[in-house]
Amino acid sequence: MNDFLIIGGGIAGISAAARLSHLGRVTVLEAEPHLAHHASGRSAALYEPNYGLPPVVGLSVASGDYFRAQENVLSKRGLMILARAGETAKLAEEAADMALEPIGMAEARAMVPILNDSIVEAAFGDHAWDIDTDLLLQNFAREARGNGGEIVTHARVTAIAKTVTGWAVTTAAGVFEGRLLVNAAGAWVDQIAAMAGVQPLGFQPYRRSMARIPAPGGHDISGWPMMFGVGELWYAKPDARALIVSPAEEHPMEPHDAWADDMVLAEGLARYEEFVTEPVTRLISNWAGLRTFSPDRSLVIGHDVREKSFFWVAGQGGYGFQSCPAASQLAADLIGGRASPLSAELISSLSPARFA
Repeated sequence: MNDFLIIGGGIAGISAAARLSHLGRVTVLEAEPHLAHHASGRSAALYEPNYGLPPVVGLSVASGDYFRAQENVLSKRGLMILARAGETAKLAEEAADMALEPIGMAEARAMVPILNDSIVEAAFGDHAWDIDTDLLLQNFAREARGNGGEIVTHARVTAIAKTVTGWAVTTAAGVFEGRLLVNAAGAWVDQIAAMAGVQPLGFQPYRRSMARIPAPGGHDISGWPMMFGVGELWYAKPDARALIVSPAEEHPMEPHDAWADDMVLAEGLARYEEFVTEPVTRLISNWAGLRTFSPDRSLVIGHDVREKSFFWVAGQGGYGFQSCPAASQLAADLIGGRASPLSAELISSLSPARFA
């Protein structure tokens, strides 16, 4: 008998497993052949603690000490927002939200020499870091296993039943029992809740597509910042000597193994090209992931209001990696009945009780 059964082997489930492994026996059930197959494996992998709604920012800021203590997990990147004529008021608003400072165009082009003359203003901050997502995930998995935790892949859930002692979860890898069920199933969290007889909360997955293109103009782009257009209608980020560009779309989807839409990618790449001197001539690869949001677009962390042995760790919405250290610690504190260093207001803003 497990103390904790966790459904979902993305960053939410694996970080929760690491924390809960200090409190009891943990088993993680992952449907796919390997961890982080869906949203977690398709992340833009940026730690920008000022990015997101206030509850997300609260968790991200609280995650900073953990990130800085992990060797080689973070590396400097920086973040730049770019505006054309008519967009400067919006740039000022977005820059203030993320604590970015206005910079001159000469300075912006010194950082990114392919910026074209249509850009009239820019803002920049050096408080954004790349996250080595695989290293972070493996660090959490190693911690969980080191405390006796088990991670089972090829374990797609087919049935969930309430028992006298907790839960019995039937999977392709067998039946697993535990006294507390942790729902960290990403885009499938409402489906898992329904299988368990728990009221779904109304999560919505949205597709986001990505394209990998060669380094523009043959430049060494390793030191370029991540770039956003005003309104986040596209973004671009250096990655493994290439550039990943996203249309930053949010198209509602049913939970599935997502893939990029060619037309959406083309539209997003065209928006990116409006800001640069180098056209996109070919794609190296493309992919898509599902970013899943709760009805108010904040994470949901806490015991279900009606079924206390069912615990939500859900609705990361694209902020899962940058918030996971504090989110997983909060989950363990709530489950373990311990005081959390997070504010009562922040904890309340993440609680499933807000949807009761």
